[in-house]
Amino acid sequence: MSAGPEQALVEAIKQRLLADGGVKAALGTPPRLYDEAPPQPVFPYATVGEVQSTQRDAAGMEALEHGLTLHVYTRYGGRPEALDVLAALHNALHDKPLTVPNRHVVYLYASFTDVFRLDLRTTHAVLRLRAVTEPLS
Repeated sequence: MSAGPEQALVEAIKQRLLADGGVKAALGTPPRLYDEAPPQPVFPYATVGEVQSTQRDAAGMEALEHGLTLHVYTRYGGRPEALDVLAALHNALHDKPLTVPNRHVVYLYASFTDVFRLDLRTTHAVLRLRAVTEPLS
């Protein structure tokens, strides 16, 4: 059974991030990038959060608009470390070509970032991505 378009996009994004030198510098080698963080994670780390898709058919072409959220958690340096990790994720993904099985990626871009204190020790940052994909013809 092949992955659906959403899972295929998530996996392609994860593979890009795991291979990127800037992401490795920010999140370790291999990068601490999780679907669900382990019980005692090493900081900083990132997780794949919300994944949304909306049908955006036009001119007889099936298309999906995807929203994907990456979450970053840091405990050293507060906001500066979180911003450094966000920059690495952004640089690895924003407006970069991406290969997704059975899909053509029309675009992929970072649409939103936010950085805030989660508690007295932890800074939480969010990177929202937008992508449009179409089936390969």
